[in-house]
Amino acid sequence: MNETLLPARPDLIAARKAWLDKLAGERRLAKNTLEAYERDTRQFLNFLADHQGGPPGLKQIADLKPMDLRAFLTRRRGQGAGVRTIGRCLAGVRSFLKHLEREGLANAAAATAMRAPRQPKSLPKPLTAVDASRVVEAGEQLNAAPWMRARNAAVLTLLYGCGLRIGEALALDGADLRDRSARSIAVTGKGGKTRTVPLLPVVFEAIDAYRDLCPYDLAAGTALFRGARGGALQPAVLQRDMRALRGALGLPETATPHALRHSFATHLLGSGGDLRTIQELLGHASLSTTQVYTGVDSQRLLDAWRAAHPRA
Repeated sequence: MNETLLPARPDLIAARKAWLDKLAGERRLAKNTLEAYERDTRQFLNFLADHQGGPPGLKQIADLKPMDLRAFLTRRRGQGAGVRTIGRCLAGVRSFLKHLEREGLANAAAATAMRAPRQPKSLPKPLTAVDASRVVEAGEQLNAAPWMRARNAAVLTLLYGCGLRIGEALALDGADLRDRSARSIAVTGKGGKTRTVPLLPVVFEAIDAYRDLCPYDLAAGTALFRGARGGALQPAVLQRDMRALRGALGLPETATPHALRHSFATHLLGSGGDLRTIQELLGHASLSTTQVYTGVDSQRLLDAWRAAHPRA
């Protein structure tokens, strides 16, 4: 984060840095959320510098009115930002202003008075069980190097077999998943929260196949999953490979690595899994977040009924 390029006065730059440090330290905010808040508030300060004709300071922030925030959100919408992005922008700016209010540096009334745009309701889009099984097969991967095919299959198996997020799978250490007698693994998710995830034999099989072929030393203290040059595998590489794979398999654009986590939850629920248990396995803070999968399962039943019932 290059603060020297931020169009704001020193007092506001220092206050913003203290807020971001607090989010990263005390609040232990997820890295992706922290980066989004940094980016959104940077865009907000860029907007204010243009909107007010000069770099804003704490005084300008203290004098903000709802119309200023509305103008910012309108600008973002004009730049092509969607409803979800605009809602997140407002959440980041609101969090920053509330921090300033707690420190006695500004009033967050303008942000509090703003309503976030209504978010469109959408259901997760899981793969079918057949398609998910094809996606995690090493033989279906398109990489030239056999060890990379095994690597991708192992990561995707973790996403589908354990319901992990991409970041959680790629954060695993070289010493993890060596003990085949282990029945579970501790995973650190959003907000630094740790949960216990059961392990299937197929996960060990995929990991062992990758270890046998990987040309790098997967020692303790190093990343389990490696990129072509030996560094830690980046999410963008896996996402790129998945785009190529879904094209080759004729799968829809919704077939992403994260869709395998949705598939894990949906297929488990469809097989009689308990919603509260699925919440714990996914690491959701709220049960309402997990309940969205009941909508997916109900929708599949309705689709099957419409397709098969003679009076549908």
